[in-house]
Amino acid sequence: MKFRPCIDIHNGKVKQIVGGSLKDAGNQAQENFVSEQDAAFYAALYRNAGIKGGHVILLNGIDSAYYDATREQALLALKTYPGGLQIGGGISPENAAAYLDAGASHVIVTSYVFRNGQLSWENLEKIERAAGRERLVLDLSCRKKDGQYYIVTDRWQKFTRVPVTLETMSRLGSHCDEFLVHAVDVEGKAKGIETELVSLLSEYTERPVTYAGGVGSKKDIELLRKYGKGRLDVTVGSALDLFGGPIPFEELRRLY
Repeated sequence: MKFRPCIDIHNGKVKQIVGGSLKDAGNQAQENFVSEQDAAFYAALYRNAGIKGGHVILLNGIDSAYYDATREQALLALKTYPGGLQIGGGISPENAAAYLDAGASHVIVTSYVFRNGQLSWENLEKIERAAGRERLVLDLSCRKKDGQYYIVTDRWQKFTRVPVTLETMSRLGSHCDEFLVHAVDVEGKAKGIETELVSLLSEYTERPVTYAGGVGSKKDIELLRKYGKGRLDVTVGSALDLFGGPIPFEELRRLY
């Protein structure tokens, strides 16, 4: 288990939000924390701590009035820590190379690959060619419906008909370097992890998997280690002291 830090950017600001509250209309989100520091501050912190594989996530759509400010912050983070951060949010074959050239180690993709509720193999092949398999992360962020976890897209607002299963991950694994999975229903709430989802993800061993969502205490991290069989990396957002939470960054840095 490794600690993967994050830099979530919304309306041009580094924030922690409740994932399920995000709406394109009015650029709205329920905020847990809005930083007075810019993205470069956090990128430098992670760089100086020697922690690689963190995620920079653009939470505004390309049509948003805030998109340019959000993208500017993301590029600032990549410039500050070249090779140390991954980037996601609106990634496509048209911009993947530019983000990699700007310093991203990987690009993170969901909505481009899962189109109109389905998995588009054509689009997956296009983004794989543009970024290279070894620099592509597939985001399988999901929400539960009718007792099953389904991948959600468009900043977690739209359900697809693609379930998160071992079969799905096995089929996709040959096209990417790793997976990122946000448990959207608990994302940003810091009230406990989705143990059912974690148990499912732990059974997949072909590629690295990072879990995010619901971590609110060190006890939750230990539960993640238990149910994830030590195989999953973890992202901690709202519960991290850097973002106003109770878990010390320095402890995670030392432990993971």
